[in-house]
Amino acid sequence: MFRNFRGPIAVSLLLTFSIIEPLSSIGVAQQQPQRERRVAPTASPTPSPTPSEIPAATPGPPQQVQPGRQQRPTTFTTRTTAELQARISEILRRPELAPAMIGIKVASLDTGKVLFEQNANKLLSPASNMKLYTVAAGLDRLSPDYHFVTSVYAVAKPDASGIVHGDLTIYGRGDPSIAARFNGDYFKGIDDLAARIAAAGVKQVAGDLVGDESYFSGPAYGSGWQWEDLQWGFGAEVSALSINDNLVNLSISPGRQVGASVVVSAEPSDPLLAINNHATTTAKGTRRNLLVHRGLDSDMVEVQGSMALDDAGFSGRLGVAHPALLFVYLLRSSLAKKGVIVSGKTRTIAPSLSVVPANTNAATGLVELTNLQSPPFSMIAASTLKPSQNLYAELILRTLGRVAASSSPNLSDIARTSESNGVEVVRAFLREAGVDASSLSLTDGSGLSRDDMVTAEATLQLLTYMRRHRYANAFREALPIAGVDGTIRNRMKGTPAQNNLRAKTGELQSASSLSGFVVTASGEELVFSIMVNNYPDGVNPPSVCIDPIAVLLASFAGHS
Repeated sequence: MFRNFRGPIAVSLLLTFSIIEPLSSIGVAQQQPQRERRVAPTASPTPSPTPSEIPAATPGPPQQVQPGRQQRPTTFTTRTTAELQARISEILRRPELAPAMIGIKVASLDTGKVLFEQNANKLLSPASNMKLYTVAAGLDRLSPDYHFVTSVYAVAKPDASGIVHGDLTIYGRGDPSIAARFNGDYFKGIDDLAARIAAAGVKQVAGDLVGDESYFSGPAYGSGWQWEDLQWGFGAEVSALSINDNLVNLSISPGRQVGASVVVSAEPSDPLLAINNHATTTAKGTRRNLLVHRGLDSDMVEVQGSMALDDAGFSGRLGVAHPALLFVYLLRSSLAKKGVIVSGKTRTIAPSLSVVPANTNAATGLVELTNLQSPPFSMIAASTLKPSQNLYAELILRTLGRVAASSSPNLSDIARTSESNGVEVVRAFLREAGVDASSLSLTDGSGLSRDDMVTAEATLQLLTYMRRHRYANAFREALPIAGVDGTIRNRMKGTPAQNNLRAKTGELQSASSLSGFVVTASGEELVFSIMVNNYPDGVNPPSVCIDPIAVLLASFAGHS
């Protein structure tokens, strides 16, 4: 958990063959869990989504009438509130759900009436529903037009020969968008920054190339994260100088013959990553038995075990250690291709060793030569909620904490971190939204923490507030759409919820949730939160209860 802790940490995961069966007749597909324990074989590495898969939200005032509120075809139609309640209760009485704790609340945004409620004030693990809280606070405090800025500093501008005398410092402020997800290319963001440096007249750096990730304070991982999360992409290090989601796509495939080593590759190329491959190829039909291990704070990946000759291959997203160092290594290579030579070393500055003050300008002795700005926050919000991107949520939370700490003296205590400051900003926002956050346990921004505890009531209040917020459109457009995109692109297809329901998913081991908005068959807009905790292995809440209830809401032909 702590950045400088070294040693043989047992952060490993046994990858076993598994097959996911179809889950239900209404088109419910297994959601990729926020934390993966088992993986199904795939033929090739899964690339980062391109920007076209994650549309940007358009900021603007809330509309009085939202698209899609016309009469819809119905299935499982109910025509009275009593009938709807009876159908929901019937679903919740299914025997496989008997050991589980379920919190649910459904209300009308049009009338304010509650249509269904059960255990709505029970504290439950939200999983990735936590991102609703983080992104909503981000939109409120930062605005949809906010831009993250990465600055390039030197002690002085380059001389007449283009030489920077001293170090060239890249100062990150948590921009998540220097990634293929936003521009379709792993190296475009880095190349754009290098081009800007060259355009600023830099031809040679006489000193070092320095990556300064000190904008955020505190550990590189979220509070309450588990050890086995930390080597994978969904538990990637949080750095103010992030690159390509701070992960690589790891691909493992069988060798050409029995006894040969398996083939291991990583994309994009990471010059710091070393792979120690001890895994072998076994006869056709044998069971896959792979162990992938990257120790905490380590750039060495150990691959052991075996894979059958006819195995389709494994693809997984592996977190990288020292993303800020990787950032400047890639930048140095890009600068060299543009004719900019760095004479010194490539190094980083940790959070406790910053040389760049919070409000850097020429008066401090450092000059900004150029900078790179992110797309607007509205796009980053969508790129956080739709694919349920943990790193982005953590960067948003720490940005909130950093901005608040610089403007609120009571949050700038030296004992606090950017994460804990960010949590206080979220709490303050919730109070303004009318949510009683005093009993809620908020510890991170993504919901990967096992310490997060919220209620369906609080989530419903948050969503209701955001539906009438000045940035309501940006928030709504950032949510996944059933049967269309994001984490529910394969769920509720062919039902009245498709291209209608907009909601955030959440999946952890024994925690599943779905919260958002849906328009009924009669054109009434509902807000809902469904949270299921402590269910047995083998039970899939989206199939058993969450999606069937969501479809019932979309099919409701009555009025509240």
